[in-house]
Amino acid sequence: MISSKAIEKLRDIVGPQGLLERPQELLLYEYDGSIEKGRPECVVFPTSTEQVVEIVKVAREFSLPVVGRGAGTGLSGGSIPTEGGIMVAFARMNNILEIDLDNECAIVQPGVVNLDITLAVQADGYYYAPDPSSQKACTIGGNVAENSGGPHTLIYGVTTNHTLGIEAVLADGTVIETGGKEADPTGYDLTGLLTGSEGTMVLITKVIVRLMRSPEKVKTLLAIYDEPEDAASTVAAMTAQAIIPAAVEMLDGVMLRMVEEATHAGYPMDANAVLLIEIEGPAESVDEQVGQIDRVCRDCRAREVRVAKSEEERALLWKGRKNAFGAVGRVSPTYYVQDGVVPRTRVADTLRFIYKVSERYGLTISNIFHAGDGNMHPIILFDPRKADELEKTKKAGAEILEYCINAGGAITGEHGVGMEKNDLMPLVFSQDSLDMMETLIKVFDPDRRLNPGKVLPTGKGCLEVRPMTSRGQATVW
Repeated sequence: MISSKAIEKLRDIVGPQGLLERPQELLLYEYDGSIEKGRPECVVFPTSTEQVVEIVKVAREFSLPVVGRGAGTGLSGGSIPTEGGIMVAFARMNNILEIDLDNECAIVQPGVVNLDITLAVQADGYYYAPDPSSQKACTIGGNVAENSGGPHTLIYGVTTNHTLGIEAVLADGTVIETGGKEADPTGYDLTGLLTGSEGTMVLITKVIVRLMRSPEKVKTLLAIYDEPEDAASTVAAMTAQAIIPAAVEMLDGVMLRMVEEATHAGYPMDANAVLLIEIEGPAESVDEQVGQIDRVCRDCRAREVRVAKSEEERALLWKGRKNAFGAVGRVSPTYYVQDGVVPRTRVADTLRFIYKVSERYGLTISNIFHAGDGNMHPIILFDPRKADELEKTKKAGAEILEYCINAGGAITGEHGVGMEKNDLMPLVFSQDSLDMMETLIKVFDPDRRLNPGKVLPTGKGCLEVRPMTSRGQATVW
């Protein structure tokens, strides 16, 4: 329980308008985009690194847990407090501090919205490549903490490939800086280590992001299929022919109908799957690849391949993809998004398994995912007002993740482990490896006060998991 003295000290740091403690105010901060909940005891809104330092010193003095929060768009419970304490919300640290086009980078605070970086530099012919579907709302601090991806990271990589440096505050108030504008910084790659650490090691207060030149030409294709497995097989076929588009997104029939009804993006309502494929680069190369991709899609039984005829048509197709989660909300009171990864060659059989899980549990599962890199996003629709649906949904999700592991993949591609998948970590790692991770976390945070209950197993999950064997297999019961 947080004391009135701690509250008083925190209010002195951020001012009376920078702290929330009333129950009705805290309700807004007990959830993110996942299905879990946990309420902080107070929320503070720092405006500078110096204030973050003072906040963590108060937390240390009173032995309080600290959880960082960006926009609350995460999908693994990463910003949900598991033990109350202090939530540090970075919404007011939202300034682009420097744009350095000579070195093709920018320095931003953690509360800067992802898309705002591109908007700030696009007139100069640059953009920021990582593009999560929530890029109109999600913030860079959260992107770095979760190592977020997005459709166009198929060719450009995820957040870690575009994070050059970090300023961060340790649990004792120490400020550290990693990386920098230089191409090959000296020493250990601490920037890479902290990117994807999910708030368990540091609180990020500044990020140096890589900027890229806008491509000369962009083309967007929509391949339409009667069978989802044919769409999935197309991805492997493109890879086999050394065709690597900038993005390959797949929507199955359940999902594309929800999206089309909500956004009227131009997806055919009678199809059972579509691939949204984007190519970018030099004009000659793009034109050549359009023809190559058209042939591959048709060879894999696409019934039609459309090429967006204008920027408006292209934007509308992507609007459908980017607004998909909102479209689901029109149909189901809630849903559970998974994030397993499989090799491209296993996408088709993973889809078949997901449909079997859907039938077995009597749950509707729609699929929209980054097909190009095998990052599956089955979305399980359920009604929490029905007694057993939440438990069935979690078990269905765990079965899908187990299948992904046994197919040679992993339990997360971009959403993070958070508190939704941490008790499934033995599916992937041996106990020695998990112990090593905990030792590493304690180097940065010896008392484990930063975002406790995340990433590593707690043993409090609803599922019993048999640990990984020497063959890398595990079983969820």
